[in-house]
Amino acid sequence: MRVFRPCDAVEVTECWELALNRIDGPTVLALTRQNLPQLRTSAPSDNPCSHGGYEFGRSPRRGKGSLFASGSEVEIAVAAQKQLTERGIASRVVSVPSLELLLAQPADRQKAVIGNAPVNIAIEAAIRWGWDAVIGKDGEFVGMHGFGASAPAKDLYKHFGITLRLRLTLP
Repeated sequence: MRVFRPCDAVEVTECWELALNRIDGPTVLALTRQNLPQLRTSAPSDNPCSHGGYEFGRSPRRGKGSLFASGSEVEIAVAAQKQLTERGIASRVVSVPSLELLLAQPADRQKAVIGNAPVNIAIEAAIRWGWDAVIGKDGEFVGMHGFGASAPAKDLYKHFGITLRLRLTLP
């Protein structure tokens, strides 16, 4: 089973293309009912979602931290990057529409996507499961530590601590 959590309409299109062309197993597109902003305005000819993850944004300088997110949480990562940039802290955002597909890539491709920032943070409205392969055991995880709550997204994000206050101390 391959799961895609696209962050906007461009990623939905790219993930849909990958799902239609897949012949070796089932695919799920997990779409949100939230009203998300359009984060990307163009689609390159080589579908970046085909690698499971790709660098979404970069500060002008080498990043001190990488923010990994999928689906609706990419918006949070982009906003956090903006706040970090305003504080003079360079960071990068990596959209991970399919964690399974990213982890199925050859080691050199994974390394190119993950990068070598000293601080790695995953932001996901789910549990940490699987993210250690990307952020490492020492990486930070901003997400859920349990299930069973039901409310509007903004209330759930606050309840589970998935907010712009990432509690970061970057070198």
